[in-house]
Amino acid sequence: MSQDQIASKKVLFKAFRFNADKDILPYYEEYKLIVTQEDVVLDVLNKIKWEHSGSFSYRRSCRHGICGSCAIKVNGKAVLACKERMFDLIETFGTELILDPLNKSRAIKDLIIDKKDFWDKYSSVQPFLIANVDKNPAKENIISQKVADKLLEADYCIQCGACYYSCPAVEVNPEYLGPAALAKAYRFNGDVRDEAKLDRLDTVNEMGSGIWNCVKCFECTQVCPKEVNPMDKITQLHLQTFAEGVADNNVATRHAVGFKHSIEKHGLLDESGLVFYSEGIFGMPQHIPEAINMLKNGKIPMPWSLPKSKNLAEIKKLVKISSTAKF
Repeated sequence: MSQDQIASKKVLFKAFRFNADKDILPYYEEYKLIVTQEDVVLDVLNKIKWEHSGSFSYRRSCRHGICGSCAIKVNGKAVLACKERMFDLIETFGTELILDPLNKSRAIKDLIIDKKDFWDKYSSVQPFLIANVDKNPAKENIISQKVADKLLEADYCIQCGACYYSCPAVEVNPEYLGPAALAKAYRFNGDVRDEAKLDRLDTVNEMGSGIWNCVKCFECTQVCPKEVNPMDKITQLHLQTFAEGVADNNVATRHAVGFKHSIEKHGLLDESGLVFYSEGIFGMPQHIPEAINMLKNGKIPMPWSLPKSKNLAEIKKLVKISSTAKF
């Protein structure tokens, strides 16, 4: 296909500009570029730097979706610049695109940010194999493919930070470890060769910073360029805390247990019963305003009129089959 035959579109880019050494406030600079169906976001960043503004700064390295260094946000969506196709973004957002760093408040220069918070939390979960092994082994300690499959592809994570800087729980709670660190914790807790499972569970089981502060919004799963599905790994860590007997009796763990009991009993979620199970009678009054609004809008039935699923028997079988830990 000749260059003339390649589909192209004119796009207005608004690029975040900020230099922490001299700027008081950030600003946006506009660039009108022609992009083709072959371009990815990194091609656009390169065009801006090479053809329009040599001071424009961003991180890049491998260009093969492996290093994770080029992650940015386009119209609020975290993407890996070397992997995200421009025509896909145009189809979603149109021909006016905003290029932002993963976190504006941590910007150092343009799209480059200080990821110290990310790396500190990542390091806190001991993201490496801990085992008492021979320093001079005669052979490799290889595991079978069946055992390796239990890692659930958590080892695919490239630490790009897309999930972490898209997580609303991190946004409102700076103490929360975030999806990347927790996914990495599962990667080694799921490895049969590792001997630090309980130590990691102590770390990720902390209220305020650990697995119980995930709000199950799926944002991390949607933006992950390697399809690691961090939320699934957080759920696996939930199960490990119960299986290893280290889950504390608190509102978060009772919420998990109450959710299962509700599904087993009704085949659907009993919202009011879940609040009572999780927080007790003295914790319920604080939720009265929300409960009234939900009742008015038909979101929840009265406790005495809660229906049961027509497929309750089948649901109970599914719960029994899928439960891997005793609550």
